[in-house]
Amino acid sequence: MTNPSHGTESKAALAARLLPLSGIALAAVLGAIFLKDSLSFDALRENREALLAFRDSYYGLTVVSFVMAYVVIVGFSLPGATIATLTGGFLFATFPGALFNVMGATLGATLIFLAARWGLGARLGAKLQESDGKIKAIKDGITENQWSMLFLIRLVPAVPFFVANLLPAFLDVPLRRFVISTFFGIIPGAVVYTSVGAGLGEVFARGESPDLGIIFEPHVLLPLLGLAALAALPIVLKMFGRGKTL
Repeated sequence: MTNPSHGTESKAALAARLLPLSGIALAAVLGAIFLKDSLSFDALRENREALLAFRDSYYGLTVVSFVMAYVVIVGFSLPGATIATLTGGFLFATFPGALFNVMGATLGATLIFLAARWGLGARLGAKLQESDGKIKAIKDGITENQWSMLFLIRLVPAVPFFVANLLPAFLDVPLRRFVISTFFGIIPGAVVYTSVGAGLGEVFARGESPDLGIIFEPHVLLPLLGLAALAALPIVLKMFGRGKTL
């Protein structure tokens, strides 16, 4: 005989698992509505002197506050991640600014990954594992090449950062593997944007805006695509070696 409370308990458990992911989604919506003007290039330009003065007086506190702010921005999908990266370069130069940016982005991405895996990842992963045909073949192919696929989605600029955080959660990727691939996979792009931020002093002096399309310039994009090709190479070799495709 079925326990009448079983369905209710299951729904309550599902609601509890979805709570972190729902909170992130709600924060993202509210952030898009209320914070789009606060986390902007104009806001950085207007507050640049105060930020530099605070950094010069309290460097350690500035570093900790900056990384924590970056974690919140990425972890709750708030607008301004690019501005935060520029700010890291503006305050701390290309290095260690790039390191602080990568740390904040990795920790924030891990929050999303854990929330998604806790809420939907296990259930969706089990369904994919139980499925037949093409869907299971794709899932198995990704599982066999996890390191390459994880680095690939980080290195290709066309893959949105938020999507690259969610997909691994739905494919049963271990936390350690996600963190390592995220940290090292985002370094090239982070260095590019941090270096742009490091030159903001001159941009402010000229009254201009930074060129955020620099990542699509050939001298930047081609090396990134080269790294992506290296990440994809093991997948290609396995496909030819086994005579099958994903």
